[in-house]
Amino acid sequence: MATQMAPERAIAGAGTMTAAVVHDFKMPLVVEQAAKPVPGPGQVLVRVEASGLCHTDIHAAHGDWPVKPHPPFTPGHEGVGIVEELGTGVTEVAVGDRVAVPWLGYACGTCDYCVSGWETLCLAQKNTGYSMDGSFAEYVNAYARYVVPVPAGVDPIDAAPLTCAGVTTYKAVKVAGTKPSDLVAVFGVGGLGHLAIQYAAIAGGTVVAVDVVDEKLELARELGATHTVDARTTDPAAAIQELGGAHQAIALAVVPSAFEQAYRSLRRGGTLVFVALPKDNHVELPIFETVLNGITVVGSIVGTRQDLREVFALHAAGRTHVIHEVRPLAEVNEAIEDVESGRVVARVVFTP
Repeated sequence: MATQMAPERAIAGAGTMTAAVVHDFKMPLVVEQAAKPVPGPGQVLVRVEASGLCHTDIHAAHGDWPVKPHPPFTPGHEGVGIVEELGTGVTEVAVGDRVAVPWLGYACGTCDYCVSGWETLCLAQKNTGYSMDGSFAEYVNAYARYVVPVPAGVDPIDAAPLTCAGVTTYKAVKVAGTKPSDLVAVFGVGGLGHLAIQYAAIAGGTVVAVDVVDEKLELARELGATHTVDARTTDPAAAIQELGGAHQAIALAVVPSAFEQAYRSLRRGGTLVFVALPKDNHVELPIFETVLNGITVVGSIVGTRQDLREVFALHAAGRTHVIHEVRPLAEVNEAIEDVESGRVVARVVFTP
């Protein structure tokens, strides 16, 4: 995420649309009639077919993070839909194309990060559903260079969670450096975790999944986890050390204690990948053990457009399964409550 949130609001068109809008961080979202946007230069107007609910959307709606969005705004960065209108200068996509509208809504394209394949670190980036209005609406504006085509045969309901949960965990497994025969610990089985398990297995790893919900642990086993640990009754770090210790641990649960457990689960020379962004922003990690055990701690932020293309290709080839439940956008506040209380096994996907 960029260090400055420069809000970008779409030009209002003549028509209206339904959108879920944050007016106040302390209040529920309001599902209301809003101005239908008009694409500016380099932008496209996308008619939203599906939009996943990511925990980042909840943090955005509540203003949880140090760098906050500016109400009023529309969250949503797992949007998938059909291009209906092109702004001037657009050559990357055509009217009628199905595209994904991801978290990385815009990057400069010319800085050191962009030209070296790390566009997700661009300091000029704009983020969909945070500094740009997002996809919890019937229509969303997006920069044509940063949407990603959805392959034929990939259901938009599946494509929506892959647009963030998929690409984020796929990138995390890449950053972790998972190889065949590695033991990979996935902390948090949910919208992200259920996909992380699959990507770690595709990379050849043996997966141990950690959670506190029976249904999620059962889902982890169904999706390829060889081992599961119920953190309510068992110290996950001790259990994973009994298996030899994790070569990599991927921290996806939105509580700092899970990051510390993930650290303690590592074998010597292991790698801890920070992915989730809890409201509480700090963990305690020991210096002595980190140095003597040769531990690597690395942050992994979403993924690039190329990463997302690879995620879609894997899904089109039948290599991954997206677990979701579909709800109307009108139920956005109830869905947020269900996610926060742990009543959602994997991903909620809204239809506008």
